[in-house]
Amino acid sequence: MSEEVKKFKVTIDGHTTEVLPGTSILEAARQIGGKSVPPAMCYYSKLETSGGRCRTCLVEVSKGSEADPRPMPKLVASCRTGVMDGMEVKNLTSEKAQEGRKAVTEFLLVNHPLDCPVCDQAGECHLQDLAYEHGNPETRTEFERNTYDADDIGPYIKLNMNRCILCARCVLAANQLTEKREHGILYRGDHAEISTMLNKALDNDFIGNVIDVCPVGALTDRTARFASRVWFTKPYNATCTCTKCSGKAVLWMKGDEVVRVTARKDQYGEVEDWICDECRFHKKDTSLWNIEGPRHIDRHSVISLNHYEKKTDSYNVLENSEAKEIGLKDEIEIEKLDNETI
Repeated sequence: MSEEVKKFKVTIDGHTTEVLPGTSILEAARQIGGKSVPPAMCYYSKLETSGGRCRTCLVEVSKGSEADPRPMPKLVASCRTGVMDGMEVKNLTSEKAQEGRKAVTEFLLVNHPLDCPVCDQAGECHLQDLAYEHGNPETRTEFERNTYDADDIGPYIKLNMNRCILCARCVLAANQLTEKREHGILYRGDHAEISTMLNKALDNDFIGNVIDVCPVGALTDRTARFASRVWFTKPYNATCTCTKCSGKAVLWMKGDEVVRVTARKDQYGEVEDWICDECRFHKKDTSLWNIEGPRHIDRHSVISLNHYEKKTDSYNVLENSEAKEIGLKDEIEIEKLDNETI
């Protein structure tokens, strides 16, 4: 009989959970859920060795463990720091962590262009969320931004290096999902950039997934480029018969037209099932798909705005078990009674 592994207790923003040894603070926070989960621009649970690059997930460890209760002297990256039994962590409740995240956001925006109005990632961009919550109204840098020309690095992929934050997700995805990798991070420091090998193009059966893992608008789908703003499209879960992948995808539709096809993502923006390039780029006809129904977007986003209306004959139970929220149907009845009284 195998010996049961003792779990560690960790407290994050006053919420306690038990996790297996070796679990990172970020994964423990995701197990708790809610607003205590730190943002992550480079960490990707589906990709090995990801994390530790963007530093947006900084947290304050106010208690190291039961054995050694001393606090950690500096903020730590929650995606690369393992939990200890009895550890206490502050995220939202730490002014130091919020100031650190604000500084990291300012650093990420030093070279990032203000082109959200023309960027295909607008509405789905994690950096937009960070900039809204922690960004400064103006930059303090005295140097000119690094600028690059947009580049076609494959028949279906466009690279805008201006927007890249060097999270390395695309490089890891190409390493771990495809048979070969034709691109990587070249040079060092503020000259570092994503680029391909000489005379090479990103072209294999699963390379389109680098678009889905990119947290900003650096890698975009050329077949859907500038086709529509994301909030003007409606996402639908759909399946197809495919011999290369699971065939489970999301169709982003504008009327009866399929604007683009993406993999299904969870509430943290991570792909649930990788899809092949044939499903992503070539199946833009609804007759090729079995549409299951509208997809609910878990992340707070403009994508879900006005797409999912509350049923008029439903109500939500409030804290008082005998009370109910007044719905549209009730309001109509009340208005009729008022008119009759008048």
